[in-house]
Amino acid sequence: METRINVFEKGQKALGTLFGISAYLKKSSLEKSLVELVDFRVSQINNCAYCLDMHSKEALAAGETAQRLLGISAWKETPYFTERERAALAYAEAVNACDVTDEVYNIAKAQFNDDELIDLTLVITTINTWNRFNLAFPNTPGTYRVGQFG
Repeated sequence: METRINVFEKGQKALGTLFGISAYLKKSSLEKSLVELVDFRVSQINNCAYCLDMHSKEALAAGETAQRLLGISAWKETPYFTERERAALAYAEAVNACDVTDEVYNIAKAQFNDDELIDLTLVITTINTWNRFNLAFPNTPGTYRVGQFG
């Protein structure tokens, strides 16, 4: 079996565009905690262990609770999330499934202004792309260090 490409070593030119999007999103008005929740949930849906490791560590370091992270797969049944977070999680699941209904869109639109909704969509599509890269070119889960990628 051939060892897969280390995309972080060999793919700097291609990944530079993704790092650029991530840098843009860090400056957006979306709360960092919300972005980490969305990144974690989408990575969970996409079965990306490396991204789950990364975003759980980043979220916990930023003050997120273990209870909320552990309950995120059942967020609809828990009292832990705000209406804004619920709207973002529902929207993230819908965008990830390529099935954004008018109902889901309208709930998200009630919580996010136009620029925020565009940025939230970019968060979702960007983590989806990172998930695909990490599934195609696996990194070892458990090796991520908080702040490793800036």
